[in-house]
Amino acid sequence: MATDFFTVEVWTRRGLQRFIVLFFIELSTRKVQIAGIASTANGLWMSQIARNLTDAELGILTGKRYLIHDRDPLFTVEFLQMIAEAGVQSVKLPPRSPNLNAHAERFVRSITESCLERLIFFGEASLRTAIQNFVTYYHGERNHQGLGNRLITQSLATSATLVKCNAASVSAGS
Repeated sequence: MATDFFTVEVWTRRGLQRFIVLFFIELSTRKVQIAGIASTANGLWMSQIARNLTDAELGILTGKRYLIHDRDPLFTVEFLQMIAEAGVQSVKLPPRSPNLNAHAERFVRSITESCLERLIFFGEASLRTAIQNFVTYYHGERNHQGLGNRLITQSLATSATLVKCNAASVSAGS
């Protein structure tokens, strides 16, 4: 499992505001989960995210052994302790080495180029909607070369709306 942050500029009632997005990517499947979006990220926010990640039933780090992350100061001592208590070993990357977290960096490039640079966001809700829609697209409609050009998950929309034609009914209607 790897994690990283990226930032997005959003127009709000207070003017242009920068939001921070924290995501986690499972390296073997490329499945991405957005852990949080905030206008001000701090230790309290990260502590709450750590509690959510390590939840015994719903936590995405349950059963994982390693968490790869950079040296961002938001990965506080308290955050790292909570992760360690859940049995996940923190793997801190060397300074200025984004290529060592290549899958996470590639996701940032994909969402930035395919979604975030093409839209103007008016408020946090529009940002959340765009990110949620992109992650759904990323999992269900975008082929991944590292997975043999397969999808991460089969899209529910395409399997639910599949129309089957009966040869007899097609010829009868002609």
